[in-house]
Amino acid sequence: MKEFFGTLPTGEACHLYTIRSGRLTAQITDLGATLVRLWVPDSKGAIADVVLGYDSPEGYLASGTYFGATVGRNANRIATSSFVLDGKTVVLDANEGPNSLHSGPRGYNVRLWDVQSHLEDRIILSLHSPHGDQGFPGNAHIRVTYLMEADGIRITYDAVSDRDTVFNLTNHSYFNLAGHEMQDQAMKQVLMMPARFFNPDDAANIPTGELRPVDGTPMDFREPKALGRDIAMDYEPLHLQGGYDHNFEVFCNPAAILTDSNSGRSMAVYTDCPGIQVYTGNFTEGAGKDGVTYVKRCGVALETQFYPDAVHHPEWPQPFIKANQPYHSQTKYRFTW
Repeated sequence: MKEFFGTLPTGEACHLYTIRSGRLTAQITDLGATLVRLWVPDSKGAIADVVLGYDSPEGYLASGTYFGATVGRNANRIATSSFVLDGKTVVLDANEGPNSLHSGPRGYNVRLWDVQSHLEDRIILSLHSPHGDQGFPGNAHIRVTYLMEADGIRITYDAVSDRDTVFNLTNHSYFNLAGHEMQDQAMKQVLMMPARFFNPDDAANIPTGELRPVDGTPMDFREPKALGRDIAMDYEPLHLQGGYDHNFEVFCNPAAILTDSNSGRSMAVYTDCPGIQVYTGNFTEGAGKDGVTYVKRCGVALETQFYPDAVHHPEWPQPFIKANQPYHSQTKYRFTW
């Protein structure tokens, strides 16, 4: 099903597209190739929308939360908004002080994507990003596929550029498995991650370069624990970011499992990416969808990605890709109830 979502300042119309499989249903908009709604049953059969979002394109255009958006060419941060590629310095458009966050201003999240195909269980959206767009080299052709399966939603990213460039695409959904309106339940949900290491950041959210063991720190989720249990502990990485907003290694799958005990919903994250950013919505305050006004920490983002600022750390997995070399990545959010 396709329905009108709103009119953009350019005069262009954007739409909502429904996809479904079994008992799962999602709505995606061509504005930002954004996941707007994701309905999942609970253990008693009740259905709830488990992602944060907005009722209109105006909310997505005005907000800096990136709710549900497809983010690229480079997710997360690049220090000094520059890096060296093929012996030349690439200068990006800065949008967070001197640094680049989610590739800078005029991000993919506020662009109208082309719908290539829309079937009952899937939608394929594409975007052309020209050479020099936000400072990145190469004419890039990007495709995102949302595939609804009986047990979850699979997001696949494919891209190619005619010059050497960076590709590091992710989805920026914030999850609340109790239902997006059940704000006081978000930090009670239990997270398990087998990650042994995380990236401490400086005050500007730029990784220091250290891969620090989680052992003995509030960053240890190897044993399941509530998101809010240790979030206020006296630990510098938590102070600097106002809660969890850190990249963790991915060395096995599932990379993370989030569980809401009241509803019985559980979500496992499977990915081929080397990292996952856990962000507890430390700055999500404001009007949301369905008449809900969101508060601080009312959802958690689990963004699969290359490590933040990897372009300045050659010892980490790298997002660089050669001209005409296909880029492919895939993440699945699998639900049980």
